[in-house]
Amino acid sequence: MQTRREMLGRSAAVAAMLGSLGLLPQAAQAAYATAAFDAKNMADLMKALGAGTPAESKDVTLQAPDIAENGAVVPLGCSTALPGVKRLLLLVEKNPSMLCAMFDITDAIDANVNTRVKMGQSSNVFAVALMGDGKVLYAVKEVKVTLGGCGG
Repeated sequence: MQTRREMLGRSAAVAAMLGSLGLLPQAAQAAYATAAFDAKNMADLMKALGAGTPAESKDVTLQAPDIAENGAVVPLGCSTALPGVKRLLLLVEKNPSMLCAMFDITDAIDANVNTRVKMGQSSNVFAVALMGDGKVLYAVKEVKVTLGGCGG
C-alpha cells in the first residue's frame, strides 16, 4: 500500500516527465485576424476578411439601444434567421478599431449573439452577416453615447 508521500512523489515525477516531453497542456490562445481588427473602415475590413461588398438587408437584425448612458458598457446583439451564415460581426464606426466582435457560426447553433462593447462617442453600429455563398449582409443603427467610454 502506498503512502500519500510516495504517491505525491511519483505524481511529481510523471508531471516532470510529461513536461520534458512537451505533453502538458498549454495555455489556450484565441486565433484572430490581426488585419481585420486593425481596419479603420468597412472597405478595409472586408478586404482583410476576404469578403465581398456589403449590402443592407432586413434579414439581419441589430439589437442596440438608441441612447447608451455609459459608453463603457453598451449592450449589442446581432441575429439572422437566414441559413448558411458563417460569421457574425459587430462594428462601431468611430471606435479606434472598427471591428468589436467576430463570431464564427456553424449550422449547429442559432445565428444569434449578444455582447457588450466600449464606445468612445456616438456612432453608427453595424451588424454584419458573412454568408457561406459569399454574400455580405448588414444592418446599421446610430447609437448616441452620453458618457464616453474611451476616456471620456
